[in-house]
Amino acid sequence: MTRTTTAFLLTVAAAVGIGPAAATVAAGTQAGSTQIARADFAHPQANPWFPLRPGTTTILRGTDEGEHLRERVHVTYRTKVIEGVRTRVVTDVLRRDNRRLAERTTDWYAADGAGNVWYFGEATATYDEKGHLESREGSWQAGLHGARAGMIMPARPHPTQAFRQEFLRGHAEDQAWIVGNSTRTKTPMGTFGHVVRSFEWTRLEPGVLSLKLYAPGVGIVKERDMSGGSETFQVVAVHRP
Repeated sequence: MTRTTTAFLLTVAAAVGIGPAAATVAAGTQAGSTQIARADFAHPQANPWFPLRPGTTTILRGTDEGEHLRERVHVTYRTKVIEGVRTRVVTDVLRRDNRRLAERTTDWYAADGAGNVWYFGEATATYDEKGHLESREGSWQAGLHGARAGMIMPARPHPTQAFRQEFLRGHAEDQAWIVGNSTRTKTPMGTFGHVVRSFEWTRLEPGVLSLKLYAPGVGIVKERDMSGGSETFQVVAVHRP
């Protein structure tokens, strides 16, 4: 985390009424000694802000650097065992306005017995404007090459919570800081209440800070770069089984 981003977080903290100590903790969160106990996942509890109901498909639309994009997130019926934990396989496909593939990712998530949702890794691929494979950078799996699972959404999210979402040094280092849990927001799909607001960043992209909004029963309904980028997305439809 650069001084620029840390300063930005402190400014945001003042604006939303959260003390500088919490902002400093969020800005400086380091890789913890995350230990995954299989028993904790024996009886998973659903998390309203990060639902993993198989068969659910969420559609988001957005832009990045002037380019129009469509994102399709699908919770599959497939599972994958990672570090002894049965994770849910979620596919995330991003296409350009001309329908050409921009990015394809397979993510692995699991909820524990308390309702916390953990992120166990991803297999990702990005494509150039002609649809040719460009990179698989950012792929990782907990338990391999020093990678560790991280938390993607706490069971009871509340302001000042800060946590690492993923960790593979030099490849996957996303972090999050929750700044609200009672927001209302409007999207083309409708208006949502009890929305969790989270600032998210990675030291691998210095100066980039994103705001993500999570609504109960849906998950991410809005996201946009606050600093260092131009990406913005909002939910337009959710199809449930």
